[in-house]
Amino acid sequence: MAGSRGALQDFRPPAKLALSALWASLMLCYVYGDYFGLYMPGKVMAMNAGRMGPLGLATDQVLVAVSLMMAIPALMIAGALLIPAAVGRWLNLVLGLAYTAIMAMTMAGGAPPFYLTLGGIEIAITLAIVWRAVFWPRESAGAPGA
Repeated sequence: MAGSRGALQDFRPPAKLALSALWASLMLCYVYGDYFGLYMPGKVMAMNAGRMGPLGLATDQVLVAVSLMMAIPALMIAGALLIPAAVGRWLNLVLGLAYTAIMAMTMAGGAPPFYLTLGGIEIAITLAIVWRAVFWPRESAGAPGA
């Protein structure tokens, strides 16, 4: 009986929508990773003392740099939808690779298991962003706007 109903219809999102969803997923993993990190012994005390992990003191310059680094993936949630495809493809490719490298560097040196878990997921997401950008669909020669 179940077989006679046909296969389930699958939605294939356009590249821009898929990329936006991937950037949103990445940001949620970042937020949860930072939140869970607050439960590590000594973390809140170090923050109260103005220390920011391997970056040292949380100076204005360090906080601005980290803010900019985290603003880029957040802005790519909208940017993936709003930036023209030709520019967006390259931005997603370059930024996906950059954030893969950043995550790999932060995982080195004895990160806790929860961080390694989220970091692995984040790397998978950024590589999916790169993959989607590399294989961005092209319009056929006879299509409007081609």
